[in-house]
Amino acid sequence: MADKPPLPPFDHAAALTKVQAAEDAWNTRDPERVALAYTEDSVWRNRDTFLTGRPAIIEFLRGKWARELDYALRKNLWTFGGDRIAVRFQYESHDAAGQWWRSYGNELWEFDEHGLMRRREASINDVPIAESDRAIFGPRQPEDHGKEQPIR
Repeated sequence: MADKPPLPPFDHAAALTKVQAAEDAWNTRDPERVALAYTEDSVWRNRDTFLTGRPAIIEFLRGKWARELDYALRKNLWTFGGDRIAVRFQYESHDAAGQWWRSYGNELWEFDEHGLMRRREASINDVPIAESDRAIFGPRQPEDHGKEQPIR
């Protein structure tokens, strides 16, 4: 099994790197790529959905990005310790009818010794917004990596 650095235990710089890597991967909207950050038997809670394993994660993400169009995400480090990281995030997307949404959430992550996420718990709330109120446009640019995104 190949390591996915940075590896736990995390210091501040490593935790920031892990969070930015997750944001960058999720902004590709590529389920197979995103799933490679998780253990084969990773356990998820996403809102009211409970998943186990990479195949289930891939299926879940395919459905998510089929519904959440033009998805763009920002993640921020909340805290870290040992093999765990907590993040807050917000993302924007629109549905097939054209309604834009801003989704706010918190995630709790736990990693194995290889730097793969073995557990992810996400609590998320959605708020309808007007397209003119959008604040997140595409992936964060490299010069903005690690900069705090204000929660709107």
